[in-house]
Amino acid sequence: MNSVSSVNALSEVDFVKLLEGIYENSPWVAMAAFSMRPFANAEALRAALQIVVDSSSRESQRELICEHPDLAGRVARSGQLTDASTQEQGRLGLERLSDEEYEIFDRLNEAYKERFQFPFVICVGLVEDRKDLLKAFQKRIENTLEEEHDTAISEIHKIARIRLRELIEGIS
Repeated sequence: MNSVSSVNALSEVDFVKLLEGIYENSPWVAMAAFSMRPFANAEALRAALQIVVDSSSRESQRELICEHPDLAGRVARSGQLTDASTQEQGRLGLERLSDEEYEIFDRLNEAYKERFQFPFVICVGLVEDRKDLLKAFQKRIENTLEEEHDTAISEIHKIARIRLRELIEGIS
């Protein structure tokens, strides 16, 4: 576990290396936050990362959304997820689905991507079980593109908070 003072003391390369996985496959978030140092506390660091994302262009946000893997998708089944995504999806047993359940997820993933042109993103760390996950999938597919873009970014921030909590002391 790192303290915010030790994070403040890191070189840019080490800072980015430590935080590059907070936002899925998007080290640009950590790179931009580096210039905001020093951080008064862990929450200031978390807020800085969020500000980078929130102040980025819609296109950059869309690219960030697209970095997230499908839930129980082909990438997950082939074992090619990031370690963080593997742990998160594993929490709900998404790597141990029946063939029928995989088909349901495949169908939902494809319908969602066809509608929005990006993957369904949800903070599985805050979802009780697969039943609730499927309900969220079915409910959110009714959103407008704008609503769903904003919801996906909100969910990404929740994921980032949980990931950051595992790295930095003082994140609530």
